[in-house]
Amino acid sequence: MKLYKGLVAATVEALQDVFIKNRQADRVVEQLLKSNKKWGARDRAFIAENVYEMVRWWRLVKYVAEVEKATESEDFWRLAGAWQLIKPLHLDGHEALDSLPEWPEFEHVDPQSVMERYREALKTRKIAQSIPDWIDQIGESEVGEEWPAELAALNKTAPVVLRVNSLKTDIAAVREQLGFEITETIAGVPEALVLKKRMNVSGLDSFKNGFFEVQDAGSQLIAPYLDVHPGMSVIDACAGAGGKSLHLAALLGNTGSILSMDIEHHKLQELERRASRNGVTNLTTMLISSEKIITNLAETTDRLLLDVPCSGLGVLRRNPDSKWKLKPEFLDKIRKVQADILENYSKMVKKGGKMVYATCSILPSESEEQVRAFTKRHKAEWRFVSEHRTSPAREGFDGFYMALLERK
Repeated sequence: MKLYKGLVAATVEALQDVFIKNRQADRVVEQLLKSNKKWGARDRAFIAENVYEMVRWWRLVKYVAEVEKATESEDFWRLAGAWQLIKPLHLDGHEALDSLPEWPEFEHVDPQSVMERYREALKTRKIAQSIPDWIDQIGESEVGEEWPAELAALNKTAPVVLRVNSLKTDIAAVREQLGFEITETIAGVPEALVLKKRMNVSGLDSFKNGFFEVQDAGSQLIAPYLDVHPGMSVIDACAGAGGKSLHLAALLGNTGSILSMDIEHHKLQELERRASRNGVTNLTTMLISSEKIITNLAETTDRLLLDVPCSGLGVLRRNPDSKWKLKPEFLDKIRKVQADILENYSKMVKKGGKMVYATCSILPSESEEQVRAFTKRHKAEWRFVSEHRTSPAREGFDGFYMALLERK
């Protein structure tokens, strides 16, 4: 495969934005691809794939390139060169490259040394699977013997999964529009379609018409877990940009009411745009500007979804840069936030109503243990009904946890 200097330079620039300016990888890639109209589809794919894969395998790449801390442009070129050498072997099991173009930027990259260090790296899990020490330790202590398999699965590229919007169409119609040869259904996830090859669907008419949303299969299990029925009142209290709110609206068939709440106004604005595109008419949004807003809603809803803020360790396939930005102290802080949300927001549920507590974390301390502690404190008032966990290793879904609780 021929390397083009302009494309490698763009990759290097993007990596500097992610690791020096601390910007989010998806935003960086999106802006970079918009910046040059001359790049064709293959050029764009090269840049996006190489940025994401290098971010994903950052610790491994630094090890094989012998770069302790990347601070200068030449460090990033050296890392890009080392990655090009090992990439065919590491990602596809093909033979590694034995040489690089004779560019001055690559003059300090020695293919033989890179391969020796690559073989060495594979002996140590945290380097081979490119994870910070502390996440590897906490994963092993909380997930146990399943951790190595889950960690390996979290390093795979996530598929593009669509949720067909039943308010406007059905799965057969969307498959026909997109092409049966490029879509697959998923057993047990009735509205899900997986794209066999990656493509940007946001430009398609079927997307603009609200026939589907992009939403992982694991995430698509959460709204149905809430056991909603037509005419019910539902609150989605940590709605974000509202993927699950939209799913709930479809499950309710636009009946009843959905109140989507969040502490960030821009996310609710995005949800309103999406709801309009989806043909949703039973949804309103509300900014959580004070605790009083929650207090005023005591015992007003039949169903409550708490998709709480978390470490995001179940969705590393989609956000590989978050593992480098997460800090152990954030985890301690977020567990307190989760417990507070569960304690205070649960009061919004009517007696006899139900609530789902959900996270996109594979750690029990953010998930099962939070639910155990809550039901223990409130056993006179709340009954634990059931819980479910998705496994990146077993199902190929993102790692989600969901628990259903009923107020007595």
